[in-house]
Amino acid sequence: MKICNAKVYQNGKFSRGDISIRGERFASVERTETVSVPEKTGDNEEMTIDALGLLAIPGLVDIHFHGCVGYDMCDGTEEAIQAMADYQQSVGVLAICPATMTYPEEKLTVIAEAAAAHVNGKGADLVGLHMEGPFISPNKVGAQNPAYVQCPDAEMFIRLQKKAGGLFKQCDVAPEEPGALEFIAAIKETVPSISIAHTTTDYDTAMAAFNAGANHLTHCYNAMPGINHRNPGPIIAAADAGADAELICDNVHIHPAVVRSTFKLFGDDHVVLISDSMMACGLPDGQYSLGGQAVTVKGRLAVLTEQEGTIAGSASNLMDCMRRAVKEMDIPLESAVKAASHNPARCIGIDDDYGDIEAGKYANVLLLDEDLNLVHVVQRGVLIF
Repeated sequence: MKICNAKVYQNGKFSRGDISIRGERFASVERTETVSVPEKTGDNEEMTIDALGLLAIPGLVDIHFHGCVGYDMCDGTEEAIQAMADYQQSVGVLAICPATMTYPEEKLTVIAEAAAAHVNGKGADLVGLHMEGPFISPNKVGAQNPAYVQCPDAEMFIRLQKKAGGLFKQCDVAPEEPGALEFIAAIKETVPSISIAHTTTDYDTAMAAFNAGANHLTHCYNAMPGINHRNPGPIIAAADAGADAELICDNVHIHPAVVRSTFKLFGDDHVVLISDSMMACGLPDGQYSLGGQAVTVKGRLAVLTEQEGTIAGSASNLMDCMRRAVKEMDIPLESAVKAASHNPARCIGIDDDYGDIEAGKYANVLLLDEDLNLVHVVQRGVLIF
């Protein structure tokens, strides 16, 4: 396959170029100053897409979402995984690392085994799992189920990692909880990303966690202390430590001014856009559930039915979040693309294959019009639509 005349995103900027694909992977990207006229040569039956007027960006990578189209990763079934993978592919998210909720080990084992059994035959590639609970603060549960919150347990995580066949790519922890720093030190060689989440931690304890091996901040600003000039808290600690920070840019969770400030504070090398979507994503308003708790969804807002002040994930996919970051929050397109593709792939250690339009990586590329509408999806060298 060859994609000609696109404005190709590479290394933080767009330039006109032709993308060559061989099999499942990118073969080359050639910069061109003028519009090229595609020609077939010899006996090579090559598909050619003339992308004049279109933007070419890497397939997106969502490392934190719970569900969509009526399914949840915690269903623990192949049916749920495949339905989510199919939907995510349709919106340009080509690599997925769904998050679990706060549940006991028995339930998490079922989820881990279902993920390990999944084969990436179609839809977005399942590239990992994100363990959001249960090693969180009982004082910052958010939409997690407080009945199953527990202290950090390295042996439990390692057992679950084995059941998942190594698919857990991120594990969250509240660093102020008993044994948390020892937990971080014990698991840091078994998982690429250890993230501070659902926490009441202060700056010093957060820094101790980063020094022990943590390197990430889950849904920044949500379920954690904010920034105070005398008590700077985990957000400033993460910035000082050079950690990565997740942002939910659905224009519900975080004010646009704070999104802009976060890009300035962390730099676009360390911001990771996520959707944090729950099962209502892709479906109409109504009654749903998350982590065994009832959720009411209206528009982009999802809240616990019994606690209307508690946001329960989002109803937006990552492509919508990236688009809103650019069009509603004034984030530069180049920064938003990096934060939704390269950065998340790097965070969970899959950047050898995903996250960039670069020779040798999987040929996952999205073609967008100037209004950021999805026109074509190419996954592993195959034109999906």
